[in-house]
Amino acid sequence: MCQMRVVMENDGGCRRIMEEVTGLEVTPEGIVLSSLFEEPRLIATAAVKKIDFMATVVTLCPQEGLQHG
Repeated sequence: MCQMRVVMENDGGCRRIMEEVTGLEVTPEGIVLSSLFEEPRLIATAAVKKIDFMATVVTLCPQEGLQHG
């Protein structure tokens, strides 16, 4: 079973959001994180910046922090 750690990148640093995440869903309201033993958690106005499968880390960023181009 693969469980991920989710962090939020902001102002050059990262802060831990949730450990042992088993599911991630992108919704219009933001990112919904699920785990086996906790209620789902909504991270509003966030976007997935990168996923490191080897380190089992998902990095989120504020939605306005994404650059399109």
